[in-house]
Amino acid sequence: MAAYGESSSGLLIIERILRDREGIWRQIGEERELGKLTRQMLYSSVVALACYGAVLGASHSVAMAAISAVKLPLLFLMTLAICLPTLYLFNLVFGARLQVKQALSLVMVTITVTSVLSLAFAPISLFFLITAFSYDFYKILNVGILTMTAFVGLRFLTSGMRSLNEHTAALAEARRREKEREEAALAALAAPAEASTEEAEAEVVTPVSAVPAPAQPQPQPQPNGLVATIVAPPELLPLAPGVRQIHHLPQPRPVEQLAPGERPASMTLLNVWILLFGFVGTQLAWTLRPFFGSPDEPFQIFRQIEGNFYVEIVQAIGRLFS
Repeated sequence: MAAYGESSSGLLIIERILRDREGIWRQIGEERELGKLTRQMLYSSVVALACYGAVLGASHSVAMAAISAVKLPLLFLMTLAICLPTLYLFNLVFGARLQVKQALSLVMVTITVTSVLSLAFAPISLFFLITAFSYDFYKILNVGILTMTAFVGLRFLTSGMRSLNEHTAALAEARRREKEREEAALAALAAPAEASTEEAEAEVVTPVSAVPAPAQPQPQPQPNGLVATIVAPPELLPLAPGVRQIHHLPQPRPVEQLAPGERPASMTLLNVWILLFGFVGTQLAWTLRPFFGSPDEPFQIFRQIEGNFYVEIVQAIGRLFS
C-alpha cells in the first residue's frame, strides 16, 4: 500500500482515497508525510473545483465562467480556513490527541472527494445547459449536485475520524501495557535475590518427612533422601463440588480515566462542526455570488448582499413550478 500511495499524485490522489481509504486513515493516524498528502489533495481539489466552476458560470458568459472558476475553489478554501481552528481547538479542549495536521488532512479528504465527484457530474450539467436551458432549473440542479457530493465527502470525514479514534485507542493501550511491563520489571529487580532462591527451592524440593501420608500418592524416594513434589498451578487443581472458577479478563478503561492526549475525538462534536461547516459555506457562497449569473442581469464579479441563500433557493423552486 505504501508503494501505491507514493506513486499517487495530483488528480490521481482521488483514486487512492476511493480504493485505499484504510491506508489513507492509517497514514493520517501515523502522521506520515501529511504535508505531501495535503498538497496532493489541494492540487486535485483546486483543479476539479475550477473546472466545475467554469461549468456553473457558462450559463451566463465566458467572463462569468472564468470568474466562477476562481471563486468556487476560493469558496471551499475560505470555508476550511474559517472552520478548521474550531475543529482543532475544541478537540484540544476535550483532551483529544487530534493534531492540526491530522485535522487539516481529514477535512481535505472531504473537500477532495466533494470536488472530484462534482466534476464527475459536470457532463450532466452541461447536457441540460445545452439541450434544455432554464436558469432556475440549472441553478437548482447544480446546487443539488454540490449538496449530494458534499454529503458523500462528509461521510468520508466521519469514517476517517472513527478510524483515527481507533488508532489513538490502540496507541494508548500499547503505552499502558508497556508501562505495566516496566513497573513489573522494576518490582522484580527490587525483590531480594536470596529470598527468591530459597522460596523456589522450598517449593520444588520437599524432605521425605514433610510429605503428607496416606491420602497423597506415595512419592518416589531419590538417592539423596529427597523426593520431588510437583506443584500444580491453581487452574489445574480439582475444585470442590458446587465451586466454579471465574476468570477475570482485563476491561478497557473508561474515556474519563484516559490521560489528555490519549482520548479519542468526540463524534458528537464532529457532527456539530459539520453543521457549522455547512452554514458557513452556504453563507460564504451567498457573499461571493454570482456563480451562475442571471441571463437578465449584466456581468458582475460580486453583487450587493441582500436576502440569504435559503430564501433564494425556495424562491427559485417556486418560480420553476409556477
